Amino acid sequence: MTPKLKIENLTLIFGRDKETALRMLKEGKSKADILAATGCTVGVKEASFDIQKGEFFVIMGLSGSGKSSLLRCLNRLIEPTAGNIFINETNITQLNDKQLQEIRRKEISMVFQQFGLLPHRSVLENVGFGLELQGMPAAERNQKSAAVIEMVGLKGYEQQLPSNLSGGMQQRVGLARALANDPEVLLMDEAFSALDPLIRTQMQDELLDLQEKMHKTIVFITHDLDEAIRLGDRIAIMKDGEVIQVGTPEEILTAPATDYVSSFVEKVDRKAIITASSLMDTKPVSAVFRKDGPEGSLRKMRATGLDILPAVTVDKHFLGFVYLKEILEVKRRGEPTIESVIHREVPVAYPDTTVEQMLPFIAETDKPVAVVNPENNKLVGLISQTALIIETTGSQTL
Repeated sequence: MTPKLKIENLTLIFGRDKETALRMLKEGKSKADILAATGCTVGVKEASFDIQKGEFFVIMGLSGSGKSSLLRCLNRLIEPTAGNIFINETNITQLNDKQLQEIRRKEISMVFQQFGLLPHRSVLENVGFGLELQGMPAAERNQKSAAVIEMVGLKGYEQQLPSNLSGGMQQRVGLARALANDPEVLLMDEAFSALDPLIRTQMQDELLDLQEKMHKTIVFITHDLDEAIRLGDRIAIMKDGEVIQVGTPEEILTAPATDYVSSFVEKVDRKAIITASSLMDTKPVSAVFRKDGPEGSLRKMRATGLDILPAVTVDKHFLGFVYLKEILEVKRRGEPTIESVIHREVPVAYPDTTVEQMLPFIAETDKPVAVVNPENNKLVGLISQTALIIETTGSQTL
C-alpha cells in the first residue's frame, strides 16, 4: 500500500553554517558537538517514517524534542535542510512556490494551538477564509462553511465573533476552517493543549467522532502521552530531534524501544490499552474432541503439568474447558469421549479485547481465558489467570 505521507531522512538545522552542521551530523557527531562547533541547532535529525491514508498519527515528545518543527516541515512552513517529504508520491521538497501553494490549498490544512482566528470576522467568515482566498463565490463558500460549522457542533453561532466564544468553541472554529477545504491531510499542532482539561477531553472525543465520519489522514502533535494513546492509531516518540520509536499504543507500552520510552509509559493506565493479543499464549495445548478421548487428554495433562485444558474440535473451534478430576472420572466410567465433561458456558475474549474489559473474568471464573477469532470461534490463544491478574494489578509477584 502506498503511504499517504512518506518522510525520508528528514533533517532540520537552525543556524548559519548548516552545511558544516549537516556534514558533522552525517559523520555521527552529537547535537551538542554540532552546537559547540558551528553554533547550529539540530531541530530534526534524519526522521524517517510512513503515514497511511486515513491514519491518525501522533507525534509526541517533551518541549524541545522537535515535534512541532517536524510538523511544520510537512507543509514546508519551515524549509527542511535535507531529506524528502512525499504526499501521494509527490516530493513536496522539490515543488516551486506556486505548486506548493496548490498543495496547501487542496491537500493539506493545519490547525494551530493558538487558534489564529480573524477577530473582526464572524465564525462563518473565518471558516470560509481559505475558500475566499481560492476565489470561491460567496454563496458556495457560505454553504460549504455552514455545513462544516454544523459538523463541528457550532450551528447557530455563524454570525458570532471569536471574542464571544469560549476557548473550546474557538478551537472548533479553527478546526472547521481547516476542514472547509476538504483536505486529504490534517496537521494539528498541540491543538488542544491551551484548553482546560475537561474541554480538552471533550474535544478529543469530538475529534475521534469526526474522524470516524471523515477518515482523514491526521498528524497530531502533543506532549501528553495520555492524549497520544487515546487518539493515535500509531505514535512516534521524539527526543532531541530524533524519532526514537514508532508503533501502536500497545506496542509502545509492551515493548518500549529505550529507557527513555519506558520512563514515559511507566505511569500509564495500561488496562484500557493492553489487549488479549499481547497476553495470550498462541500455542496452547488443547484436548481435541473426538480425537483425544479421556486417555489422550490425560496424557497431555501429564506432559504439561496442567489440570485444565481448552477443548476444541479438530479444526480448532473452541468448545469449552475440561478438568483433570472429571477426566479421571469419565475414564473410570469407561466413557469413550470427553463430551460429557466439557464446560461450555465459559467467558471468551477476542484478540482486541482489552484487559479492562476482561476484569470481570477474574471474579467470574478460575479458568484461563480463551481467546477466539470473532468470525469463526476458532481458538487463537489462551490467557492464564496469573497473567491477567499481574497485568491488572501491575504487580510482578502474587
